[in-house]
Amino acid sequence: MIEELDEWRSRRAAKRVKPGDGRPLKPFRWWQLLSRSVLSVEVAVGDGTTSVFTVEVNHLGDKESGEVMAGLYRDGRHIAESRTPAAFSVPGGTIEVATSGFGLKRCHLVALDGTERQLTPDPRSAEGRRARLARDHPAASRGIGAAAVAVLVASVALLVPQLLALLTRIPPVAENLGVFVSPVQLPVWANTALTIAAATASTERALRLRYHWLLDGAGN
Repeated sequence: MIEELDEWRSRRAAKRVKPGDGRPLKPFRWWQLLSRSVLSVEVAVGDGTTSVFTVEVNHLGDKESGEVMAGLYRDGRHIAESRTPAAFSVPGGTIEVATSGFGLKRCHLVALDGTERQLTPDPRSAEGRRARLARDHPAASRGIGAAAVAVLVASVALLVPQLLALLTRIPPVAENLGVFVSPVQLPVWANTALTIAAATASTERALRLRYHWLLDGAGN
């Protein structure tokens, strides 16, 4: 059932792909750290040759539609575009791209045999800098990752009960389900601080292409 659902999603994503316009890939700039992601992978294309496929995502959304778009470049030239989640067909497999409100959830090359390989981020991008931290300072990287998870667990434990209490006060909900009394009652400043901390933690995880529907979804 799950495999069939995944296949359906992939087919649906593939239908959203539109041809590219051939424009060159622009270099990454420091002011794009939180608004742009650029990741690449080298793929064998036959006859012993390879091509570099690059995915570019503008997290601020398209200027006209506001939708988050993923562009695919081959050897530096724009060949395809799709709103996310996207599935780009390349020699030997498919590049799958998915985003959340905090950044990338997924950017992997899925080979025909099912094996997956995460694309390599541009070293100047936020994802690239986070990957360099993990490579150069693994202990610190693990500590930051663990702290992010701890913040999100606390957020789920403290914010979700309060949200449920608010929802069950809506008259139609209260009439059918009753009113839920949250065991946690935090002041506004504490809820605000926790919300900011949770958003920061999810952004940190997105730089490593980590996402969990409960922690990063309900926790925010």
